[in-house]
Amino acid sequence: MTHKREIQGNVIKISGDKTVSIVVERRVMHPKYHKVVKRFKKYLVHDERNELKVGDEIVAAECRPLSKSKSYRLKSIVLVGAEA
Repeated sequence: MTHKREIQGNVIKISGDKTVSIVVERRVMHPKYHKVVKRFKKYLVHDERNELKVGDEIVAAECRPLSKSKSYRLKSIVLVGAEA
């Protein structure tokens, strides 16, 4: 079995039934200024039981495409209501 990619991020929006939007932050070195800068990307994550709230920090695992833009499933909840 192949290794599935995992992402960790914060829930920023409830995007319909069984779907949440998360933002993933990564820190990269700027190629010219050699300073660490933040880069952000949003992903849609499948939440089968509708248990997530805005502000939760979660880990999501890659899966088969569930819709046009949703290819991750909820794996675990790291923090509940981190920004609440």
